[in-house]
Amino acid sequence: MQRLLILLLLVFCAGTATAAQGPDTPTLPDGATDVTAPLAAVQVDTPPTVDGKLDEAAWASAPAIGGLTQRFPDEGKPASQRTEVRLLYTSDALYVGARLYDTAPDSVVARLVRRDVNADSDRFAIFIDGYHDRRTGFYFGVNAAGTLYDGTLFNDSWDDDSWDGIWQARVSRDAEGWVAEMRIPFSQIRFHPGSDMTWGINFGRYIQRRQEDDFLVFVPRNEGVFVSRFRELKGIRGVKSGMRVEALPYVTSGAAFTDQPGGNPFKDGSDYEFDAGMDVKVGLTSSLVLNATINPDFGQVEVDPAVVNLSDRETFFPEKRPFFIEGQDVFNFSYGGANNNNGFNWGNPDLFYTRRIGRTPQGSEPDADFTDRPEAVPILGAAKLTGRVAGASAGLVTALTGRSHTRYSAGGRRDRIEVEPLTYYGVARMQREFTGGRHGVGFMGTLTQRQFGDSRLRDEINEGAYVAGVDGWTRFGKNEMWALTFWGAMSHVTGTEARIEALQRNALHYLQRPDLKAAGVDPTRTALTGFAGRLYLNKQRGNWMANASLGVIDPYFDTNDLGFQWNSNYINTHAFLGYRWTDPDRYTRSKNVMGALARSFDFDGEKIASFFWGRSNVQFKNYWSAGLGGVVSEGTQSPRRTRGGPLSYSPGGFNLFADVFTDSRKAVQIGFYGQVETSRAGSSWNAGLDMTWQPAPSVNVSVGPEMSRNLNHAQYVKTVTDATATATYGRRYVFADIDQWTLASNIRLNWTFTPTLSLQLFAQPLIASGDYDGFKELAAPRSFRFNVYGEGASTFDETTGVADPDGAGPAPQFEVGNPNFRFASMRGNAVLRWEFRPGSTLFFVWTQLQDDFEEKGSFAPRHTFTRLVEQRP
Repeated sequence: MQRLLILLLLVFCAGTATAAQGPDTPTLPDGATDVTAPLAAVQVDTPPTVDGKLDEAAWASAPAIGGLTQRFPDEGKPASQRTEVRLLYTSDALYVGARLYDTAPDSVVARLVRRDVNADSDRFAIFIDGYHDRRTGFYFGVNAAGTLYDGTLFNDSWDDDSWDGIWQARVSRDAEGWVAEMRIPFSQIRFHPGSDMTWGINFGRYIQRRQEDDFLVFVPRNEGVFVSRFRELKGIRGVKSGMRVEALPYVTSGAAFTDQPGGNPFKDGSDYEFDAGMDVKVGLTSSLVLNATINPDFGQVEVDPAVVNLSDRETFFPEKRPFFIEGQDVFNFSYGGANNNNGFNWGNPDLFYTRRIGRTPQGSEPDADFTDRPEAVPILGAAKLTGRVAGASAGLVTALTGRSHTRYSAGGRRDRIEVEPLTYYGVARMQREFTGGRHGVGFMGTLTQRQFGDSRLRDEINEGAYVAGVDGWTRFGKNEMWALTFWGAMSHVTGTEARIEALQRNALHYLQRPDLKAAGVDPTRTALTGFAGRLYLNKQRGNWMANASLGVIDPYFDTNDLGFQWNSNYINTHAFLGYRWTDPDRYTRSKNVMGALARSFDFDGEKIASFFWGRSNVQFKNYWSAGLGGVVSEGTQSPRRTRGGPLSYSPGGFNLFADVFTDSRKAVQIGFYGQVETSRAGSSWNAGLDMTWQPAPSVNVSVGPEMSRNLNHAQYVKTVTDATATATYGRRYVFADIDQWTLASNIRLNWTFTPTLSLQLFAQPLIASGDYDGFKELAAPRSFRFNVYGEGASTFDETTGVADPDGAGPAPQFEVGNPNFRFASMRGNAVLRWEFRPGSTLFFVWTQLQDDFEEKGSFAPRHTFTRLVEQRP
């Protein structure tokens, strides 16, 4: 703890010194316009034709806006190429004309990709803060091949490309460079309507061959701001966004061909299905948007990757459904105010994890000869309202999922049983900024309420869950050098005594731990209430980087009905310090070095994590980049290894990792990454390649093979109750050595025929194996000592997998089983996307899944892949 306090003092001193030396505003390059002067758009009665040529007389009436400044590579210098931007508007749209001069027009890189794909191509963008709140906005961009990209801006310097607006852009190339022409309807920009509005605005240009980023409003790379520096755009009058309606209907059909045992009344090996639904978006006002959905579409997205998870933690999958993705930044909780949010051995609980809506059914099934269980709970309907109300950003989500039933057949009798009740989900979010974003405060609440049709499910699923949280920030110091962010939340889960007891014992809480003093299982509870919170201090500007935090999650806090949470009974603190060089030198363009100390405790004061982390990154003159880092950890106590049993010792060790990436400007790009970790508990390594090839401007192929090996000397197997195991509180905690291999790859082919017509192919093969050996039990709490079965008086039968802890002694024998596995999976899909007019898109989607499993542990990739190919998809 003394080291943490010393490091915090150094952080504060370094930040104060930087604040004293830093200028209030950046120095303007020669020829740049005054960054404080407002800009203007010219109103016209006849709109220009969006064809990428700027040959109408209206464009000549608008003043040219220029003087862009480099942010990279030569920070603060005038842009290497001249740019002129003109702005026009009519009653319903903003028009942007950009003449992008280039002294070497043949060197302009125009890579044709599908919308929102980040291709390394020359491009131009406009950034608009319609509310003029200096924190949020939209961006609209087009590359030199005519591909559109757009998204939202939030928290001043963060962005999200999941939003897709309805707007137009065309480009053309000539002997002077290239031209971009845009039409952005006011219906796509959120603003406060008025007779004389003021918006924030910025322009950006990227020149691929130099990896040059140019902006109208220059923000140095060591300053974590963006929207707050925008120029003012004044004089737009007499416009309204109007009401807009967008509809996305869909139909899907599916076929599953599987090998089924004879007599299955539900599946004959050939199953077909048909589904339909619709997403609707209505712009109620210029600042409020209503999204609604009936049976939302899963089809036009990539399938979830296959994973082999041997831990006690749930796998997190990102959201991919369009209805839930759009406007997600409104529901971000606990991240506002600071321009980064480092978390060393800490993960903020998500109060709203949209994948819970329409999840896999949770209820149990009876013993039966055959079953037919639904893969997901049907979403009967959902609505989402986002925008600004009374000067605050606001969001509201409401959703209803239907009852799900499993059909089953037992002894020739067919029936069905409820496995998921009727469930209502509700989310409310509001956040308001003060004094130009210097301070802010927000609220978020979630509600989950279930109505059971089968009373048996009351002991298996929570009846209700409620979470309420407050977050906010304050920035202080010269030029708002520092940001202090905070959040706190309470959770309350209700259910029957049996259900709440099971909740206390699950992998998130483990309150049944026999040596846990701060909490314990209460079998009479019908509710579980907990709290969590975090304080985070971050240095916002300057070459010195620094932050520190203190986070707490109490043993009873639980957000997993509508959120996602990794830990409970957790106290975490860290201190981080780094320095970045943003000016090029003889060998490099930029570089940094960083280090952090982190420690975690439980509510008993047990140290459960302690390590030093360090990393350095560099980009060389040839545009290659590399990173090198490592972690050194000290021995601590693990509260999770025994899966609800006593603490066990985790030996200290070290981890080294590195990565190298070639020049991203080239048609062929290669990246390598790898790491190695070792301690007395075992060792592991993984290595991978990211290879991208662009054989033509419209074709992109990427392959990302990855291989890993994990040798773990304490892989959990099972817990066996045995009154004779007095050293470990009447239970035997069985472990084994495991030799685990994983070989996987992500394979993508993107073929873009036009800016509005593209084909995407994706495949993910995965092969994994786990070979268990050396079965044993924990010898004593708080230790890393084990009694190996088959040594001393104990016995172990390799053929039957039966262990006897004391041979002829009183302890009963038990079966360990065969946990060995070989698993193979092939997942892929193809998406043909045609935007036949702005805002109207047709998708054709094909998806295929294959998998195979064997109870063998040796790693045999050729044999396993051959079996996989032979499986019916």
